[in-house]
Amino acid sequence: MSVLKWSAAEVAKKVINNEELFILDVRNADAFEDWKIDGRKFEYLNIPYFELLDGVEDILPEIPANKDVLVVCAKEGSSLMIAEMLSEAGRTVAYLAGGMKTWSEYLEPIKVGDLTGGGELYQFVRLGKGCLSYMVISEGEVAIIDAVRFTEAFTSFAEEKNVNIKYVFDTHLHADHISGGRHIAATTGATYYLPPKDAEEVVFDYTPLLDGTAVQVGASRIDVGAIYSPGHTIGSTSFIVDNKYLLTGDILFIDSIGRPDLAGLAEDWVGDLRETLYKRYRELSDDLIVLPAHFMMIDELNEDGTVAKHLGQLFAENHGLNIKDEAEFRSVVTEHLPPQPNAYQEIRQVNMGKITPTQDEQTEMEIGPNRCAVR
Repeated sequence: MSVLKWSAAEVAKKVINNEELFILDVRNADAFEDWKIDGRKFEYLNIPYFELLDGVEDILPEIPANKDVLVVCAKEGSSLMIAEMLSEAGRTVAYLAGGMKTWSEYLEPIKVGDLTGGGELYQFVRLGKGCLSYMVISEGEVAIIDAVRFTEAFTSFAEEKNVNIKYVFDTHLHADHISGGRHIAATTGATYYLPPKDAEEVVFDYTPLLDGTAVQVGASRIDVGAIYSPGHTIGSTSFIVDNKYLLTGDILFIDSIGRPDLAGLAEDWVGDLRETLYKRYRELSDDLIVLPAHFMMIDELNEDGTVAKHLGQLFAENHGLNIKDEAEFRSVVTEHLPPQPNAYQEIRQVNMGKITPTQDEQTEMEIGPNRCAVR
């Protein structure tokens, strides 16, 4: 039997299309428990590869013959070896090219909707990390919001669309992943915006992103307007795009709210977080479609693969928006937080421009799930 080689893009389609898949993950148990390829209809078997070096015969009864089977490891080599052993035992299996490293890096662009005058809004879904980036396109011009470090995904997409990247924004100084915004701006000549209250220690030039900042993308005059919304960071800023979409950065998610502790100032920022969620956002239209910078669980994906929900729905359903007692709110967002993101302090230093790690070092910094939300 032949061994199939699947790309991260092929696996992503199975996630988005809610297809069945059986995954044999041969990483160590702690790595698997911390972070795996999530799919609504996926089944899993985790056995470290070193336990299979003497043969795969004992696990054959656990490997379904009537489903697609994918073998996964950290970087590819171990999964290829086990896939070949399963193939020699008569099974048709695939392995993930590049392993979980490649899965962590893959971006799937999905159209969210149309904008005024023929414009388009795309969400770039990083399934392996839970990051969400955005591209506004209108009459040959582009604005990008919260780009991750894999900048070619954005520049290549713009080239395919035959459009020019004019503006690049970061809603805040990210702590769970390395931003690609500054690099995209440098290579394309675009204007790079960053909230100045998050930029006090940066060592590069930028354009201040202030409350009320508005840019017009394309001749159709799509407004991208900034709303100061602190709480996750002191400078966190949201956007309203085309009077229809609310890009919330890491302040508000579909199933949770942003955590205020990643700069070590949870007690100082919790009041700002509540002010943003319970006052500033309450003054906005319930009809706005919330587009966050991250998602936490695969169940947050819509049928088309996007992560989006009306603000009014979140006010009704999101527990973090319905804690009436201020003391209880403070306790929830300061005392009951999940583990902090991997290497978040170093990632903040990278995004300030203070350190420049190698590509391999950047990969290691970002390994694992995102942890920007209050659980």
